[in-house]
Amino acid sequence: MFNVLIIGGGAAGLSCALVLGSGGKFEFSQNKKIGIITHQKSSDLQNALFNNVLGLPIGTTGSSILTSGKEQLEKLYPQIEQIDGEKVIEILKIDKCFQIKTNKNIYQTELVVIAVGYSNLINIKGLEPYTEPHPRAAKEKNRIWLKNTDHLIKKGLYVAGTLAGWRSQFAIACGSGAQVATDILTLWNNGNHIKVHDKMY
Repeated sequence: MFNVLIIGGGAAGLSCALVLGSGGKFEFSQNKKIGIITHQKSSDLQNALFNNVLGLPIGTTGSSILTSGKEQLEKLYPQIEQIDGEKVIEILKIDKCFQIKTNKNIYQTELVVIAVGYSNLINIKGLEPYTEPHPRAAKEKNRIWLKNTDHLIKKGLYVAGTLAGWRSQFAIACGSGAQVATDILTLWNNGNHIKVHDKMY
């Protein structure tokens, strides 16, 4: 049983995991079990080049970030379980938790963060009631979003990144994932707002 399971190992999913990992220093989150299903094959980062992102060296590729992001997460926050080589095929609400079925296993979690791309080819059973045409993409691209309010689809079910209705920009997707992470930390802190800043001293 996870407290949070993130689906997707792209910009939004990895950013969400990193912020949740750094939030592990708070007493209210120290015993939380967090996992991320790091499926990346359909990530838009595979062919991306980032020359317009603050802080990244010129020529940084999306494919390198997919690799280095997982390494960063493992090095800094090894307590977050990375699940590789699995693809989610169904999300089902059962009692007070969600059941996540992949092509290999079944997991249970209290909270879910869906952070996969916004292609209309997404095929996760259980998301059909929330799927609509993307409000910030050209109609001819047939992109979708999961209808939400401030990243929350319904109680316990979050969406981050382009699938949350945001434009396809790396910095926006990262920020969306970080926003969801701070929302979850705030939830665990009994509604008291939380920010997580690393400091040099």
